[in-house]
Amino acid sequence: MITDPTERARRVQTMFGRITRRYDLMNFVMTGGRDQAWRRIAAAELALPSNALCLDLATGTADLALAVRARFPDSRVVGADFSETILRAGVAKAARKAVGGVTFAVGDALSLSFPDATFDGLVSGFLLRNVVDLRRCLRELMRVCKPGSRVVSMEITHPQTPVFRSLFALYFNHIMPVIGGVISGDYNAYKYLPTSLAAFPAAEPLKAIMQEVGFREVRYRLLGLGSMAVHVGIVPHP
Repeated sequence: MITDPTERARRVQTMFGRITRRYDLMNFVMTGGRDQAWRRIAAAELALPSNALCLDLATGTADLALAVRARFPDSRVVGADFSETILRAGVAKAARKAVGGVTFAVGDALSLSFPDATFDGLVSGFLLRNVVDLRRCLRELMRVCKPGSRVVSMEITHPQTPVFRSLFALYFNHIMPVIGGVISGDYNAYKYLPTSLAAFPAAEPLKAIMQEVGFREVRYRLLGLGSMAVHVGIVPHP
């Protein structure tokens, strides 16, 4: 296990660059084809006002940014990611689909370049599990959003039902890394996934951490038989 935060961040950044070509296919395979539906659910949880400016952080290939635009057609979305390689794939996808209202930027979730209270909402998919300092990241998400706005996180989680927890562990820890390695050609990248989840808080502890750093009215919704969690927190007023 890598203990140095800087080295871990560098390796995660490099890893996402390596798996970009098969990233969308692997998301489809790993979620049983439900990944796009779950993104639509996460996007809807933003409850954006008219003409909103939204940040999709860790946008990757931009599927969540496009889901926000589809759900809120008058919104503007900034898709940010710290991997320039996968970000270029998102730019290309938005252009290919001729979706307007989406711009892109390179950004580190622990130190964003945006001013305080810039966004009317923020959404992320598969971000929090990959950051080296969860609390610092959550505070940074809160900083760049306007008071009263929503921060929405979609992330893999530990199923709560004992039977499915065991089945999920078998699939996620042993079967999925093999499938991911075959499809992507990068076995090490998909060995990282079980390791990252093992070190990540389950849904209820994550809710408590969000409350601890200052989010209000924190709640979550479990999807995929409890293997995916969509957390929602409201940015407090000063």
